[in-house]
Amino acid sequence: QVQLVESGGGLVQPGGSLRLSCAASGIIFSIHRMGWYRQAPGKQRELVAGITSGGSTNYADSVKGRFTISRDNAKNTVYLQMNSLKPEDTAVYYCNAGLRSLSYWGQGTQVTVSS
Repeated sequence: QVQLVESGGGLVQPGGSLRLSCAASGIIFSIHRMGWYRQAPGKQRELVAGITSGGSTNYADSVKGRFTISRDNAKNTVYLQMNSLKPEDTAVYYCNAGLRSLSYWGQGTQVTVSS
């Protein structure tokens, strides 16, 4: 059974930082591409950052220079370091694991950026 468990969300003031974690089980983590997506109320889910099995990364334009995705294959965990957070970053953040046509999702973690 595949499980992706996100943690690290919460309430933070504008300009603050958070680090999200996603622990995976039930998959061969090292060969999956991993991604972080987010969905704000009334909006479609969007890709925030992705990292391939080889470590190549890509980011949404809105987070470039502020967010960093990384992975630790020994811990079956992917991270999203979020700095200089803005109110518009408020959303539920989801972890995704993909391999060819297979795609798995976590349950999401809420990030709220507000003063």
